[in-house]
Amino acid sequence: MINEGQEMTEKVLVTGAAGFIGSHLTEALLDAGYDVTGIDSLTEYYDVRLKQKNLERFSDRERFRLIAGSINDVDLDSLLDGQDYIMHLAAQAGVRASWGRRFEDYIDANVRATQRLCEAAKNKTVKKLVYASSSSVYGDTVDLPMKESHPTRPVSPYGVTKLDGENLCLLYRKQFGLPVVCLRFFTVFGPRQRPDMAIHRFLVGALTGAPVAVFGNGSQTRDFTYVSDIVAANLAAMRYQGEEAVFNVGGGQRASLNRVLDLVGSFSAGQFDVRFGNGEKGDVQHTYADTELARRELGFAPQVSLEEGVKRQAEWVRSLLPILREN
Repeated sequence: MINEGQEMTEKVLVTGAAGFIGSHLTEALLDAGYDVTGIDSLTEYYDVRLKQKNLERFSDRERFRLIAGSINDVDLDSLLDGQDYIMHLAAQAGVRASWGRRFEDYIDANVRATQRLCEAAKNKTVKKLVYASSSSVYGDTVDLPMKESHPTRPVSPYGVTKLDGENLCLLYRKQFGLPVVCLRFFTVFGPRQRPDMAIHRFLVGALTGAPVAVFGNGSQTRDFTYVSDIVAANLAAMRYQGEEAVFNVGGGQRASLNRVLDLVGSFSAGQFDVRFGNGEKGDVQHTYADTELARRELGFAPQVSLEEGVKRQAEWVRSLLPILREN
């Protein structure tokens, strides 16, 4: 973790700095006194104005600079010169969209970009590369809670590409000594969450009266993790000096979507129009993280409850309603 009173002259590259988790992490690093270079391709997977709104929180800070572009296009050799840490959060997200013709986007953003980053970093004096992996690598297992040692059998193209990126990082760690830590995130939520994610969609429906689609009957469960706890895990991984390379990062708040709908419904001013439908290919029935390794090695201890986190996210969604109503 970041030590109080430490002289902060180190430099950090954050990929995906305009995104949900990346923008929160960038802010935390800047608040701690690091020099941060952010790179983001600002794709139109969702409304770019939301990413620009994220950037506005820190774009004018003296220790921050933004590279608007793709990891696959920029001169990584020059970009990585002098960087002490790489926090690799850039990815093409979304399980449902990863099928069919868009799979090339996932290969480019999640596999090719990760390989290029590792290849460029292997000859630099990087102290740590932290890779944002996903619980999707486990697939639809009934062996809960999920341990890092469990088989990885993703059931979506997205999960396949996240596992490919993780494996690439571990290969460069083994073959070239690149100091890598992979964090498997479990259902991250909170302010700035992507619009296609469940809690965001549920809150928009509750606050505007728009119909809310639920894929399945709502009995499926997720291990919900508040974004500030994810940031804390990233900061701990950045400073980690141990031998472990892969960690689960989950909030320990396993709940069904029906439970989340109940929480979100309390913010509804009128009819909360929930419409259940068929499940989607690639969705899993349950996730639940065994976080003992992260607790022991990283000192990871989630702080924000599901109830409190949904409340904070609801306040953020309210602030976005003028933009959301235009779409």
